[in-house]
Amino acid sequence: MVEGSMTQGAGQGPAVRTDTERDFRLPVAEPASHTALPGSAAAAAAGSAGLGADAPVYGEYPAYYDAVPVPVPAQHGYGHEAPYGAAGAHGEPVGRPMGHLPEESDPEGYTPTQRDLPVIGRGALGGPGDTVQIQYVPQETPGEGPGPLYVVGDVHGYIDELVAELQFQGLIDAERNWSAGNARLWFLGDFTDRGPDGIGVIDLVMRLSAEAAAAGGYCKALMGNHELLLIGAKRFGDTPVVSGAGTATFQAAWLLNGGQRTDMDRLQDVHIQWMSRLDAAVLVEDHLLLHSDTTAYLDYGDSVEDVNDTIHELLNRNDADITWDLFRKFTKRFAFRDEETGPQAVRELIGTYGGSRVVHGHSPIPYLLGEVGTEDGDGAHGPEAVVGPHVYAEGLAIAMDGGVTMAGKLLVVQLPLND
Repeated sequence: MVEGSMTQGAGQGPAVRTDTERDFRLPVAEPASHTALPGSAAAAAAGSAGLGADAPVYGEYPAYYDAVPVPVPAQHGYGHEAPYGAAGAHGEPVGRPMGHLPEESDPEGYTPTQRDLPVIGRGALGGPGDTVQIQYVPQETPGEGPGPLYVVGDVHGYIDELVAELQFQGLIDAERNWSAGNARLWFLGDFTDRGPDGIGVIDLVMRLSAEAAAAGGYCKALMGNHELLLIGAKRFGDTPVVSGAGTATFQAAWLLNGGQRTDMDRLQDVHIQWMSRLDAAVLVEDHLLLHSDTTAYLDYGDSVEDVNDTIHELLNRNDADITWDLFRKFTKRFAFRDEETGPQAVRELIGTYGGSRVVHGHSPIPYLLGEVGTEDGDGAHGPEAVVGPHVYAEGLAIAMDGGVTMAGKLLVVQLPLND
């Protein structure tokens, strides 16, 4: 990773990292139903951000709340990757995204639960529509078993930083192709917004999923709250939705929370389909992988499978209010941070879904440490001080968002940790 690089995204001005006190700001199209109380943390945050004490708030920082969250600054990076599904030798798409739903041409026995097996469409010589579906099934060398397990924190459009970290770990080569054989790679969500090349990040992850499967490993991804936000902005635009702070729209919320117009211009149906089929939770080798540090997952089922199936079903309803409620719940954060209640919250999750540790993104480590914006300004615990994951909640939780949007580090690490 190149620290503090000042690069320029396609169609945008110079990337400048800026400070902010807000995250997931809510556009209000009518008078808000509540305002910051005098003397509250929210009122103080609003004042420091240049807002009046009566400005509508979206929950208080840094409390754990039921509205919608907290600070993560908007930044920019740069990069570009050829779109997944680019034309092959005969002009047909060379692939489909991981987790595509069954179609008439799918091989018998294919089910939507096989989200990790990319199905590659290859044009046959018999003419238009005559295709051969090749399903890449990871092959293991007898006795070797699965390869090493890696996780990636929030990327937020910073493709250069992502590529540098993946190359450093030996997962991709100089041409950005999968080079890790049977290694296993999980992205924890939030591919877009704040940085300028979120679509390039998605294209890269989609392509690597096919390449890794063909090599005997896998590259998979979880759904983050920014995926829900982008899906909503694309599907519903300026359609009003009812929120806890008045009437809002996905389009306005997306722009206020780092949405990049160049991403929207390049967003295709294949990207929406891929994002909407991502799982929200997975249990891998005793690690419960989630995007958000919240217990909201418990609202959607008593098993990992139930949670994923319920969220997919809700998204398939194509309802603005239902999608907004999903987005609102998965922007919650800090459920594990309190010294007294945090470990209990983690135990509730792993007691329900399994595992011995939760691994999550979403909340930047500097915010979890409560050290951002301290008056002494010594920088000892600022974003630049993050060099690896943060283990907390009595060792039960691992935070993976190094704060790349705040000049911090984009984290790619191997599990289990040696701590």
